[in-house]
Amino acid sequence: MTTIRDDAQPDPAASIDPASIDHASIDIWLTFLDDAHDPSLLDAYRTLMSPTEREQQQRFVFEKDRHRYLVTRALVRTALSQYASVPAARLAFVANAYGKPALADAPPDLAFNVSHAGNLVVLAVARGGALGVDTEGVESRVAVDDLADRYFAREEADELRTQPVERRQRRFFEYWTLKESYIKARGMGLSLPLDRFGFRFPHAAGVSLWTHADVDDAPQRWRFSQFAAPGHLIALCAESAGPLAVQARRCVPLAHAAPFALSVLRASD
Repeated sequence: MTTIRDDAQPDPAASIDPASIDHASIDIWLTFLDDAHDPSLLDAYRTLMSPTEREQQQRFVFEKDRHRYLVTRALVRTALSQYASVPAARLAFVANAYGKPALADAPPDLAFNVSHAGNLVVLAVARGGALGVDTEGVESRVAVDDLADRYFAREEADELRTQPVERRQRRFFEYWTLKESYIKARGMGLSLPLDRFGFRFPHAAGVSLWTHADVDDAPQRWRFSQFAAPGHLIALCAESAGPLAVQARRCVPLAHAAPFALSVLRASD
């Protein structure tokens, strides 16, 4: 079961108490790109980026992609700086062999993961255990049957086809976000084949993970939650022995933040 905490109060400075997040709780930060267009804010975001990040931003051909990258880096830096007690511009990042980022100098139990799609950037932060998050825009139209046959476990592809035609796009993204959150938590990228593990929905509000023997993992060590946000699905995977307490905030980096009510679609029992 996932509990959504809504006890936080609006905070114009978007500040948090690092001690408020424990091993049974996860903070989710959401930034909608349409909220972050003020020129002075964008200028401030640029001052936070490292030279490497500035170079990376300029490699994007389209302005919308440069904007998304800039806002994403601002969200990651401003939020994580509060947990690590390091100024946002001074945070340094490293990546594992598969490209999963981590803070170079931070409390060893601080975990984070970031995802973006459409108009939304999502950052998840926790203490203790691995963490993965994925978001997808539900308005996207994709060839669900072909993609499921290519990437999903056979059981998932078969279950998808039992859904009414008008439900298949949604069901596809329910599976996809869960699968992405898991491989991101594992930190192995697509070296972990998507068809070697899968998800079942034992009841309307439940979800469970199963894996083939060659995946070499214990499914029971992971807990999953799936949420609805405007125009998007969000899936969260966390290494945890018990239920998760999730606190969500909608924010514009360096401007304001406020509690945000995510709708819980399903969670691990």
